[in-house]
Amino acid sequence: MQKQILLDLLDHNRFVCNATFKNITPENSRLRLNEKTASVGFIYRHIGETANLLGAFFGIKTDIQNTTIGQSDTGKNYDLQTSHAFMEQGYKALEDVIKNSSDQDWFEEVETSFLGTVPRMKLLSIILFHNSHHCGQIASAIVKGN
Repeated sequence: MQKQILLDLLDHNRFVCNATFKNITPENSRLRLNEKTASVGFIYRHIGETANLLGAFFGIKTDIQNTTIGQSDTGKNYDLQTSHAFMEQGYKALEDVIKNSSDQDWFEEVETSFLGTVPRMKLLSIILFHNSHHCGQIASAIVKGN
């Protein structure tokens, strides 16, 4: 049952975030809510990178490099197809981890460079909350940004 709950949480996060991601275009990817916030394109890339880089602490192999975590948006134009591929790769990897783990695995702790030592369950929840948080920022920037 726990596995199904985790899969449902992941599926819901993917569904809700994809409702925002489908609205990202080359024309609005440079929008910012204000001059001090990151652009839609930067945030989108950040979500994809973070999902994969934090996913690596589950033992997921990734060749994705960090270009956004702890960085400021310098106005670089990010390829939206690549960002989308990063997101899909992250979701698929998390789905595989959930499907191939036991209930007990989720209580084991993992050592992370970003968060210290945390239970696997907490790491998954951090990734999902992180996705949702930034999707809200993207949605606001698309609607109200300049």
